[in-house]
Amino acid sequence: MAEPTPRRNEPRLRPAPLLFEPAEAASDPEHFFDLESIDDPRALLARATELTLAFRAAADRAVEFQAMAAAQLADPRKFDRLTTADIAERAEWTEDYAKKMVEFGRDLMRGGVEGRGPGGTV
Repeated sequence: MAEPTPRRNEPRLRPAPLLFEPAEAASDPEHFFDLESIDDPRALLARATELTLAFRAAADRAVEFQAMAAAQLADPRKFDRLTTADIAERAEWTEDYAKKMVEFGRDLMRGGVEGRGPGGTV
């Protein structure tokens, strides 16, 4: 099962694996990681919880990568840097959020923050 996002000095644990679904199963709107086929409510709760934690961990990690990319794109030392307005447009964010993500990304690249999102704590 996936673990919560680690804090400073804690090793990052990998989330539970998200198994890819065959194309024919993914095209069925009622099909979701085979949860509909689990009859035992205990097993259903366990697997659904496992997926929830895995998706949450994956989303947190993806946000960190977004922030680092935004910080790299906004790097003032690069002649082809982007403005926060350009970054916001590309990522479909507000400019204020892009500024926060750039700063969060800079902090991440310096190794200064873990388990903290661009708006404070996660």
